[in-house]
Amino acid sequence: MSETSITSRDNPIFKRLKKLAESARARREAQMTLLDGEHVLAAYLDAGGQPHTLVRAASFDAGQFEQWTARCPGVRAIALPDALFDELTPVSSPTGLLGEAAWLFPASPKNTPLVLVLEDIQDPGNLGSMLRTGAAAGATLAVLSKGCHDPWSPKALRGGQGAQFVLPIARDVDVVEWCARFEGQSLALALAEDRSVFSSDLTGPLAFIVGNEGAGLSAGARAAATSTVQIPMPGKMESLNASAALAIALFEAVRQRLA
Repeated sequence: MSETSITSRDNPIFKRLKKLAESARARREAQMTLLDGEHVLAAYLDAGGQPHTLVRAASFDAGQFEQWTARCPGVRAIALPDALFDELTPVSSPTGLLGEAAWLFPASPKNTPLVLVLEDIQDPGNLGSMLRTGAAAGATLAVLSKGCHDPWSPKALRGGQGAQFVLPIARDVDVVEWCARFEGQSLALALAEDRSVFSSDLTGPLAFIVGNEGAGLSAGARAAATSTVQIPMPGKMESLNASAALAIALFEAVRQRLA
């Protein structure tokens, strides 16, 4: 496959890629994103996606790049000097491979609902990790409030490691309204509650609600939940990372459902 070499920041293709790297609005309008690294690209292909463009840094092995382009019929192949490539990647040590790709919209499975409801999660790594945990637990849906970080940003995609390609996501949702419509049990994860998540019945239709990393859940979200539950912490720490708390709760639900 022929490869196009781009050496100028004024090139329209480079400008388009840079917008996707930096702008949530550009990603939303185009419903496109950048896949950073071989693992994320492989997960996208495994999920049935086909990238529009593959980009390599000049230092990335050309023969290895040809193996990737061979898996992507009709893809446009681009080579960039390392300095230009580095402007498109969110990490300090780039892998040297990027894909420009359309968002995927996986269908909701028909399992008993297991939903993660995320309110104002603003750290992209945390958000990606939560989506990854949800996908691993067999969640049927991720509900993201308007204040959440863009799940299709390159950093969130790296954190998700392919979760966005297999887990249905509802964005810009009013959490209070969503909880009012949900036909199941909605449990807000919070501190200083008497009821433990481990003593709760998690086998039916279920949604776990997790709040912002610093502020926690809003009063409205807590009030909208069926009830609030805690994760017992006998140690001398005030709280858990929001991503860790969600992982514990989700896999307690998995344990109960498998049992």
